[in-house]
Amino acid sequence: MPIRKSEAEWNGNLLQGTGHMKLGSGAFDGPYSFRSRMEDGSGTNPEELIAAAHAGCFSMALSAGLSKGGFTPKRIHTVANVHFDKVGEGFAITGIDLSTEADVPGIDSAKFQEFAEGAKKNCPVSRALSAVPINFKAVLVSAAS
Repeated sequence: MPIRKSEAEWNGNLLQGTGHMKLGSGAFDGPYSFRSRMEDGSGTNPEELIAAAHAGCFSMALSAGLSKGGFTPKRIHTVANVHFDKVGEGFAITGIDLSTEADVPGIDSAKFQEFAEGAKKNCPVSRALSAVPINFKAVLVSAAS
């Protein structure tokens, strides 16, 4: 399996400094700053990238599980909200809200929930983030015919 890499550089102090992140694939190459992380400044931040990774990983894991179970999903849309809060003297990721909506023909709601829970538990990013509480909601938008 390939090793994935990204890189980041920070210049200056925390408040006025600037940073730059670059994904190894070239899909993103751009700035980050104190404002983009702690406020609403332009650029990205580590938590946003974690959210994207989690949403993408979960969607693929759910698709894989459904496919192995004989169900072909038409669409899986997942949103991950990463909570980044002040904890004591520092900051921490304190929780993740993971919400998915899927169109999966021929499956009933109970069976879909089983696959969704399995994907939440077993997707590699969920496992890597297991020290953080993950709130989860899965909605099936097409029911068995």
